[in-house]
Amino acid sequence: MPRTTSLLERLLLACTLFTLVWLPLPLGSNRDWSVGVLIMMVGTLGMLWGLRQLQAGASPLKQNKALMAALPMAGLLLLAQLWVAAQWLFGLSVDNGATFQYLLLGLCYCVLFIIVTSLFNTRKRLNLLLGTLVVSGTFQAFWGAFMTLSGVEWLLVTPKTSYLGVATGTFVNRNHLAGYLELTLACGIGLLMALRDSRPFSWVNFLELLMGPKARLRLALVIMVIALVMTHSRMGNAAFFASLLIVGGLFVLLDKQHRMRNSIILVSLILIDVLVVSQYFGLERLKDRVLNTQLSDKVVDGEVVQQANEIRDDVFGYAIPLLKEKPLTGQGAGSFEAVFPKYPGPDIRLHFDHAHNDYIQFVIEFGLLGALPLAAFVLLGLWHALRALWSRDSIYRSGVGFGAAMGIIALLIHSSTDFNLQIPANAATLVVVCAIAVLARHHSKERRITPTSG
Repeated sequence: MPRTTSLLERLLLACTLFTLVWLPLPLGSNRDWSVGVLIMMVGTLGMLWGLRQLQAGASPLKQNKALMAALPMAGLLLLAQLWVAAQWLFGLSVDNGATFQYLLLGLCYCVLFIIVTSLFNTRKRLNLLLGTLVVSGTFQAFWGAFMTLSGVEWLLVTPKTSYLGVATGTFVNRNHLAGYLELTLACGIGLLMALRDSRPFSWVNFLELLMGPKARLRLALVIMVIALVMTHSRMGNAAFFASLLIVGGLFVLLDKQHRMRNSIILVSLILIDVLVVSQYFGLERLKDRVLNTQLSDKVVDGEVVQQANEIRDDVFGYAIPLLKEKPLTGQGAGSFEAVFPKYPGPDIRLHFDHAHNDYIQFVIEFGLLGALPLAAFVLLGLWHALRALWSRDSIYRSGVGFGAAMGIIALLIHSSTDFNLQIPANAATLVVVCAIAVLARHHSKERRITPTSG
């Protein structure tokens, strides 16, 4: 039975989508002032959502299949925040100020996860959510590529001071733009796969996919791939294409009925985007950067003939003692910058505010008590995505599951050498992708009637 959509609910939908587009704009929301804006925006969303539930009553909430399925994940995410609160309240943190900020951010992620799973639980709304993330990613990609190719080299409102000559979008660090594009590209590819038709494969249908109404989506994917290559992020590009091959391989193997069509779509993504388009936008420079990576000094006859140009692996090694100090309780969420300086040797001359490995940093800061619920949250999201991917009865559900699984796997790979999950824009977007994984399985095709008045 269709039900009406209130003015308050429409306002909540619009504000949520605006928040997702806003997230990366102020330097990835990775400044104290932009963190404050994010907390205020999500807090307002939470209050609007609460008002909407009071207006609708308890019955619609209980009937929301997607939200009910998401509750275990929401509980895990909230459990991690309760541990961060304990670190802050009981003096377990080395840096109480940073821990309090991480607590507020964590609560924001919880609220955002609940709002997304409860609101975007119909196919039409899920398409709107995926489309909004694709638009946001395309803007970031276009802005980053245009700034680099034009030589203007600005962020959104201020000039760039680092990473000149490579695409960063409105992020300061190219790796963070790469991480964001991994997620939005996955959403775009998932939407493309979800909207494919069930007709038997033919070249006419395939050309219609590439040049018909879905051509704008394909163009958006091309722009994002160009920008991803132009970031020259080694692990960002490796993570994206590895996740595409892993999830794409599973997808082709599982769907025997449409194996030919799915294979050609995936091959076209790789060949057109990488071997044709990206060849003209820095693919060669990216390859050279990968080949020239030197993790340790090259010594010949006792003399250093080539110095290491990558010290992140050294940082990992020096961070291990921090793990051993408090493996269960952790040093305190957000405290890595405060505790790391006493450990590195003379070969680490730069200031490191993050470990450049999210797994190491989470265990150092949150301890096993806080890190395990976070890991379980992401893995449960991946499980939902793969279950949707394996769906035989719905092309749409399997396509959305494809995108969600690809985005989660890509960022899990990238997190081994960078700190995307310490950037609020990327962490929040990953939480939204995990919500999409739940929605891929549990959304409904219910039609809604919009009243003429609020």
